[in-house]
Amino acid sequence: MITELGHFALILALAVALIQMVVPLVGAQKGWPGWMAVADPAATTQFILVAFSFGALMWAFVTDDFSLRLVVDNSHTLKPLLYKIAGTWGNHEGSMLLWVLILSLFGAMASVFGGNLPPRLRARVLAVQASIGVAFYIFILFTSNPFLRLAQPPLNGQGMNPLLQDPGLAFHPPFLYLGYVGLSMAFSFAVAALIEGRVDAAWARWVRPWTLAAWVFLTIGIALGSWWSYYVLGWGGFWFWDPVENASLMPWLFAAALLHSAIVVEKREALKSWTILLAILAFGFSLIGTFLVRSGVITSVHAFANDPRRGVFILVILGLFMGGALMLYAARAGAMEAKGVFSTVSRETALVLNNVLLAVSAFVVFIGTIWPLVAELAFNRKLSVGPPFFDLAFPPFLIALALIMPFGTLMPWKRGSLARTARPLLAGAVLALALGALAWAMQSGRSALGPVGLALGTWLVAGAAVDLMTRTGRGAVGNRLGRLMRLPRADWGRTTAHAGLGIAIFGICGVLAWQTEDIRIAKVGESFPVGAYTVTLNAVRKAPGPNYEATVADMTVTRAGATVAVLHPEKRFYPIAGMPTTNAAISRGVMRDIYLVVGDPQDNGGYAVRSYIKPFADWIWIGCLIMAAGGVLSLTDRRYRIAVGARRAATAQVAAE
Repeated sequence: MITELGHFALILALAVALIQMVVPLVGAQKGWPGWMAVADPAATTQFILVAFSFGALMWAFVTDDFSLRLVVDNSHTLKPLLYKIAGTWGNHEGSMLLWVLILSLFGAMASVFGGNLPPRLRARVLAVQASIGVAFYIFILFTSNPFLRLAQPPLNGQGMNPLLQDPGLAFHPPFLYLGYVGLSMAFSFAVAALIEGRVDAAWARWVRPWTLAAWVFLTIGIALGSWWSYYVLGWGGFWFWDPVENASLMPWLFAAALLHSAIVVEKREALKSWTILLAILAFGFSLIGTFLVRSGVITSVHAFANDPRRGVFILVILGLFMGGALMLYAARAGAMEAKGVFSTVSRETALVLNNVLLAVSAFVVFIGTIWPLVAELAFNRKLSVGPPFFDLAFPPFLIALALIMPFGTLMPWKRGSLARTARPLLAGAVLALALGALAWAMQSGRSALGPVGLALGTWLVAGAAVDLMTRTGRGAVGNRLGRLMRLPRADWGRTTAHAGLGIAIFGICGVLAWQTEDIRIAKVGESFPVGAYTVTLNAVRKAPGPNYEATVADMTVTRAGATVAVLHPEKRFYPIAGMPTTNAAISRGVMRDIYLVVGDPQDNGGYAVRSYIKPFADWIWIGCLIMAAGGVLSLTDRRYRIAVGARRAATAQVAAE
């Protein structure tokens, strides 16, 4: 009964979304307050209905309701409760229901917290948001219905993909979707502004918090996916340039560019047209990512390649919203005239360079991801574009971005002096070069990647510190520290995020340049060296799990005769899915990770064993968390809340009248 109510609630949500899409839009065009006011209760009602529908599906998974086809295909009675809950979105149909749940959540939040928005703009934003919902409700109900029943329910289900049965990946999709779908708010604001024909500083203040929230969620989601890939797949890496990984990276890059571009609109009333375009592209690439994951055109460990017809439907949605928004953008280009004028050396120019580098790097990733599909369709040739292409094409843009970032934060608006801006950064530059040179001198026979990463990371962290200190002015140390503590949270958030990027860059370069790898066949009782450590395979035993059978290796790691760690890597087999998985054992440390993997038994009685010493590996995810923390810190700054921005705009309008 609950599942039928969930299905009915989803149909009602479609009806409410249709009303929310049409009535407020007509009301805004005609100037009818009553019609515009329909948007607020409709947005709230739509969220309540979808939340009930999603809760009904989750209840079916938790209670093992095998009368639902989706539960049969993706669950089992022996599966732990966490993965039964995660199974709700660990499949195509459930994940799309999560998509529309988050979409309706953002719409409801815009209604609740956007009370001080101009009524016409709020009505249009919520109408555009509802139009996206209508498209995806139709997609779910007609091609991906999660509430389909079975005439003869089986006694048990087929289980869930074992690779997805992990805490990191259980929370990875919700955070990614909060980021993907969060960018729909920036898209809705952009389209509403185009319909209205006005983009100003107040609009930028309204759109920035939504974009920043989406960027924070995307950062956490990407970091969780990378962390999961590192310790679950057993291959020792953290990023493989998989198409699904790229699908999350591209919107993240566009969202970062949009954040910086909106600052220019807010402060200087410049880059209006470019900022609107970035808002369209950011959400557009979220839809492109959805198409790549669900169309069946790619193969990935975390892709939902079930039915190519679904991919065609998503392609239609992509063409409808992207094509329609870009046509409206072209028609309204004349209404987005920039007012601010700035010189070549200015913060505006630095932010333009930032935007160009982020956007071009995103297009490079897009070309590398999509080119094999283009080659097969257009030239009937099967090509593979893998890590070698991305490793050569992407880093130059990241390096250039890191080099200019500290200059951009210190550069004054409108007109500046490069020499004056560089003066406070001199000490940081010297420190970065010195540490890079020291790392180069200490290493032997290795690439320059490690020293370059150390220098860039130090440069960004030092630049962030200088940015904070220059805002405290001159005077006694006590007075400057007091002013430092009173700085706006947005300033702290910006410098924290920039420092986090520097830490992540150093971690990536450090682990790639300085890791030690050993692959061998080892017998029980055998010891072998790995870098400065000695690894001993003490025993291999069988251990039952809740829904799997494990082969566990007991391994001791010593250094200079002293025990450093006792690790237990596993090889698991899930009988229900008939699928093995590899679970690495990791001894984590601030300076290094010891990473051990046990493989299959060999004919000579030994076991395949892979061992890695990974310097500074955890700095990657520490840096990502610091970046996300910087975003959260900025979100708490009252100056960037929608209500405050709208209140200021309203006050200015009243004063002008």
